[in-house]
Amino acid sequence: MTSFSVQGLREHLLLYAITDRSWLCGRNLSSCVQEAIDGGATFVQLREKNVSPDEFLALARELKPICEQAGVPFVINDNVDVALAIDADGVHVGQSDMACEKARALLGPDKIVGVSAQTVAQALAAQQAGADYLGVGALLPTATKPEAVDVTKEELCEICRVVDIPVVGIGGLNASTIAQFKGTGMVGAAVVSAIFAAPDCKKAAATLRKQCERTFV
Repeated sequence: MTSFSVQGLREHLLLYAITDRSWLCGRNLSSCVQEAIDGGATFVQLREKNVSPDEFLALARELKPICEQAGVPFVINDNVDVALAIDADGVHVGQSDMACEKARALLGPDKIVGVSAQTVAQALAAQQAGADYLGVGALLPTATKPEAVDVTKEELCEICRVVDIPVVGIGGLNASTIAQFKGTGMVGAAVVSAIFAAPDCKKAAATLRKQCERTFV
């Protein structure tokens, strides 16, 4: 269980914004996250691979109150220590990161634990281990994670069918590609460059939010 109800968490996963400062062209991350939320982002994950531990912690401290004030769940990619240090809403872990069971044990029952999955077996294992939601992808080619294993639409549908926890898709999703995943069982779209590479993060998020509502609600 988390501090969000199952239905509440599903609704929050509609437009899931994942940070990546490499797309910002020098803009301030906190300002861009605020713009994304103002435009309609419903969930935020701090994911910054090329920063020092101290800088990552500082960014987490900056973003938490922005998300908290907006009532938007805020999770940390991979780093349970940082999530604990700032009392984030939870973490998201990949298949090569900390095991879901360990993350759950460290965070306790009231925090969100999301897990990346590319196969039905991984999805079922994550659910059994206590995951609250799954991030499934990459669904389409993406510059953000070129090494990611692609998940076919058929595999995505099967994952959504066999698990009881909500599934968000990731990888190549933007305003022109989201609609093709209508009816798959996904509850939302996780995006990086579709928001943070846009010159106007608020406008981009608003456009994506409308597309997500048409596709998933």
